[in-house]
Amino acid sequence: MKNLLSMEHLSTDEIYDLVTTASQYKSGERALPQFNDTYVTNLFFENSTRTKCSFEVAELKLGLKQVSFETSTSSVKKGESLYDTCKTLESIGVNLLVIRHSQNAYYEELENINIPIANAGDGSGQHPTQSLLDIMTIYEEYGSFDGLNVLICGDIKNSRVARSNYHSLRALGANVMFSSPEEWVDETLEAPYVNIDDVIDQVDIVMLLRVQHERHGIAGEANFAAEEYHQQYGLTQSRYDKLKDEAIVMHPAPVNRGVEIKSDLVEAPKSRIFKQMENGMYLRMAVISALLK
Repeated sequence: MKNLLSMEHLSTDEIYDLVTTASQYKSGERALPQFNDTYVTNLFFENSTRTKCSFEVAELKLGLKQVSFETSTSSVKKGESLYDTCKTLESIGVNLLVIRHSQNAYYEELENINIPIANAGDGSGQHPTQSLLDIMTIYEEYGSFDGLNVLICGDIKNSRVARSNYHSLRALGANVMFSSPEEWVDETLEAPYVNIDDVIDQVDIVMLLRVQHERHGIAGEANFAAEEYHQQYGLTQSRYDKLKDEAIVMHPAPVNRGVEIKSDLVEAPKSRIFKQMENGMYLRMAVISALLK
């Protein structure tokens, strides 16, 4: 695997290989490789807690040396392009780039970069490591994807998580449905849109998405009716109580408690939200290992 840019670039075999490796790291069945004298830079042009920190921990556990980068103190402030920033880091000996950027498919401009790139999120495009850790979490639960009913609720149009999981879960054999306000429908994705209350008792996984105020603009946040959204599209207590016994609840986080999900349900028995975060570190170790082979 030369780069990890999009879930559409991965075969199902590659997905299973990454998930299997991550699971073996987690169980201790496989020893962690150590990449001595190997350098990585995490270029995060958007804010992040889970993705950035789990990549950092994964890198340290694998013995990588981190070359720090902050947009506020870099030549980006002087107008340097993303390509020139990456080419500079390649030229001085960095071996791996982890990039989050607000531009969709930013990586298309980086074809002449000769070191591996891990996409940590591009605008509202793709978030492959989030999708992979979601797949790992589901696989731990069910051991298969064939015929699983997955309901993804919320801001579909602006969600790279929805897009990545739509492609990957369908390829693995799951049935994917969306529930969303009309203004956040993504017509480029061909999954059916449903009323959450019509299917909540039939789904195996309900995946809630964060309302992305930063992609709607300040006015959108000011005019947003949180309680109304929660009642129409969120996981309320009554909806949680209707879930099948073996169903699980997921969320890529950060969570707007009381909006996408009732606060008390974030750590309810069916919730796997913090399990997703734990799996993310192991999955990102697997990705790094595959890129640096």
